[in-house]
Amino acid sequence: MKKISILIVLAAMCFSFSRWVKNDEPVPIPPSKQRVGNADSGYHYIISGDYIKSGVPLSLYFLAKGKEKTDVLNRGGANGKLPYDLNVVKAYNGEEIVVPNCLQCHAQVFHGELIIGLGNTLADFTEDRGGSKSEIALAKAYLKLSPKKNEAAKDFIAVGEALRGNLVTAVPGANPADRLAALLVSHRDAETLAWKDKVEMNIPDEVIASDVPAWWLLKKKNAMFYNGFGRGDFGKFLMGSALLTIRDTVHAKDIDSHMPDVLAYLYSLAAPKYPLPVNESLASEGKIIFEKNCSGCHGTYGPNGNYPNLLIPQSIIGTDSLLNKSNYQYTDMINWYNQSWFAKGDHPARLEPFNGYIAPPLDGVWITAPYFHNGAVPTVEAVLNSELRPTYWTRNFSKTEYDYEKLGLKFTAVKTAGDKTIYNTTLPGYGNYGHTFGDHLTEKERKAVIEYLKTL
Repeated sequence: MKKISILIVLAAMCFSFSRWVKNDEPVPIPPSKQRVGNADSGYHYIISGDYIKSGVPLSLYFLAKGKEKTDVLNRGGANGKLPYDLNVVKAYNGEEIVVPNCLQCHAQVFHGELIIGLGNTLADFTEDRGGSKSEIALAKAYLKLSPKKNEAAKDFIAVGEALRGNLVTAVPGANPADRLAALLVSHRDAETLAWKDKVEMNIPDEVIASDVPAWWLLKKKNAMFYNGFGRGDFGKFLMGSALLTIRDTVHAKDIDSHMPDVLAYLYSLAAPKYPLPVNESLASEGKIIFEKNCSGCHGTYGPNGNYPNLLIPQSIIGTDSLLNKSNYQYTDMINWYNQSWFAKGDHPARLEPFNGYIAPPLDGVWITAPYFHNGAVPTVEAVLNSELRPTYWTRNFSKTEYDYEKLGLKFTAVKTAGDKTIYNTTLPGYGNYGHTFGDHLTEKERKAVIEYLKTL
């Protein structure tokens, strides 16, 4: 009887396991209808629009920072005297102010050329970016001299003080956007979007950093963000940065009216072409290997290419899980969003958690180093061969130094963790493990795949 009982138990366990394996498969993401806009209008709204309505008075900015000598975006006027990632707009009271724009995170200078849409891997969030207490005190003293300037800046200052010390990453280049979003919604009323000094939802303490994805990939995707949980109207997610200073739904509706144009602009962007000669024969070999081993998740390319829009379960992808687990840790934020102004109206958006990550398109993958959702792997070579991934590594954070053979960043592997310039993959959220699907390939096959990826 004992033997029979054990056999029955084992059979039941095997049956359950087989069902689990069968169901633990990639999940297709259905498309959502998106609004149509004008790409040119969207571009100009990004580089000059007032989606942020409180900031540093223009006179104070020039006094502290001076004027730029080069008008990188050919904007002219006061905007032409600012860095490309700042806009001059009018505050709610009409005062001219300087505010951050989208290019702070979504543009980077690569070999002397500004690439709009490329994630900024040089931004440094390892220190508090809100200024020191003495700098804030000096600014407040200056602003008190002018009630109008003080009114124009007060919302921006209040948000900065609420966020102070809560957006610090372990290494430059890592971006705390997910943490920022969670903190901002924790201070906003879900229906009116009005600012609340008191936080009434549970927000985990950790800063989960991520690598900023390229804008040009969005045209192929049916969901936003690495975990694919941004569903419905993309425009509602694109206006998320407005939560920094938005006061009410009146301003929200105005911003939202521009989002179809912004989305159209993002859809118009194309991946930069690989600038050096490609070994066409080797690339052709690589295409065959890629389509046999990689296309099931990442799609095929060319005139008849197809991107499958798949969510890959954590059990399959195996990469650092802290970001996708935050879907469930931030349940208050998800509930807030799905009941908020953003989830209502004619073009609603919603958040749908998933225990895994979306397999991204690879257009322009050659220029989007470092790799993985957290930027833990410096080169494509190391993506395809997990044994080559350094545990601790550093690079030049003042400019991009590129390795055209390994396809990625030039880096130096070091033996131990150290200061903030060393990427420590043993830290929670910064792991470089998982995605070992290229390990079974030969070195020759991996080189062929790399050559092919240069053509995407």
